[in-house]
Amino acid sequence: MNTLKALFSLEGKVALVTGGYRGLGLSIAEALAEAGALVVLNGRSESGVKAAVQAFEEKGLKADAAVFDVMDETAITKAVADISANHGGVDILVNNAGIHRRNLMLDMPPSDFKLVLDTNVTAAFMLGKAVAPGMIEKGGGKIINIHSLMSELARKSIANYAAAKGAIQMLTRSMTAEWATHNIQANGIGPGYFDTEMTKPLIENPEFNNWLVNRTPSGRWGVPDDLKGLAIFLASPASNYVNGQTIFVDGGLTAVV
Repeated sequence: MNTLKALFSLEGKVALVTGGYRGLGLSIAEALAEAGALVVLNGRSESGVKAAVQAFEEKGLKADAAVFDVMDETAITKAVADISANHGGVDILVNNAGIHRRNLMLDMPPSDFKLVLDTNVTAAFMLGKAVAPGMIEKGGGKIINIHSLMSELARKSIANYAAAKGAIQMLTRSMTAEWATHNIQANGIGPGYFDTEMTKPLIENPEFNNWLVNRTPSGRWGVPDDLKGLAIFLASPASNYVNGQTIFVDGGLTAVV
């Protein structure tokens, strides 16, 4: 293997991708598998996760299933232990699982605010805490947290989501502060507006769709494959001195006014 290829190779690595059986998580998981990693796909839907694993295997990619709720600390501990027993531990963690509950703040139930914070931030904290000891023992690892355009910007009706994405940006920096000395690199991918199941109502809204396309310098919505190259970079030796960063993939939306 030549030097450049080795720099971006994930051969022999094990990656756990939460929410990895659909949407952006699936695209990231595919990228890591295509770069050589064995990817453990997580989700709460056993049928969905197993179908995704089968699809990977049919493409000649290495994959396994880990069906658990990212809000359940006991289940997280067991899943990480199982991955360690079956595959030698987690080298790469992608904290992708997340939810959205849109509402104006004056109408938002506190339960919806808390649920979005817990699912998007607390779960990432618990998963990071669960895999870090194994990474330290192995001499290093990679953590990729999914941030957002909303880590930096706000919009009406998504106060809970913006708060969560701002918090996970600081969680990523905190992971760097505590774990970088152990050769663990924690970084964030900040997607802009992507064409996914979650954003379908926005895409189908002509007014919002026109605004977004005109507001974005690239003039289009993102597609899942737009994240693949960055995911491989952040999971590979190529990013060994990159830590605590948020890299936005947003068609230039955060760069201009």
